[in-house]
Amino acid sequence: MRHESVSTAMVALLRRELRQAGWTARRLGEALSISEATAKRWLAGKGLTLDKIERLAGLCGMGIGDLAREAEQGQHGLARELTLAQERELASDVFLSFLFMTIVGGTPPVEIARDLGVPEQAMEMALAKLERLALIDRLPGGRVRSLVDRSLIFRKSPMRSLFEARMKPQFLAIDFAAADTVYASEVMKLSDAGAAMLAELIEQHRRDVQALAERDRDTALLNRTWYGMVCAMRPLDLVKLNKAVTGADDWES
Repeated sequence: MRHESVSTAMVALLRRELRQAGWTARRLGEALSISEATAKRWLAGKGLTLDKIERLAGLCGMGIGDLAREAEQGQHGLARELTLAQERELASDVFLSFLFMTIVGGTPPVEIARDLGVPEQAMEMALAKLERLALIDRLPGGRVRSLVDRSLIFRKSPMRSLFEARMKPQFLAIDFAAADTVYASEVMKLSDAGAAMLAELIEQHRRDVQALAERDRDTALLNRTWYGMVCAMRPLDLVKLNKAVTGADDWES
């Protein structure tokens, strides 16, 4: 079982390293003289042999031994929650927090630097700070590895406050009447147990979206654009609705 888990981790690590180095299925097919469909199967972990893994690892400047060691180390010690000190440091710098979240999501810093026009020195300082905070490992060849599990949930006030200040206004500004606005809403009556199950469904949706983003990153032929997504639930305030129904007040007051 341990061998199988390490092998699975090796494939996952290899896929991430290839992605961070800019190797799409199309590029791999051209470089290795294989079809794009075969490259996609290899990236999905299908049909891989040690020789093929070594060839792919070489494209990232790694040997198969490096890949095995990093995969085994990466199975242990991934944080599922940040400390209060870590959240405070991230919340004090909006770019640092964005960079951290994108690294956790598998986006290489070089791509962030290109998309945002970040100077090399500024990126170096930010990566060094994330390393000091024990949030990433910096690896040979300019590679980075998150030390935090992607499924983490921010539970403390600093990062929640940052979201309140920086992200919430963007969602509040959405014109929900616009034809090109995509959203879904529902009103329901739930017990405490039902509300807890709904919270789990929201978290599962977040994981599904993460998986979709990874598949899209590996297979998309068109340019990609940054998106933000919020899934939320809360008890409804029925006071204004009651006033509107009874005529005691209007909905807008």
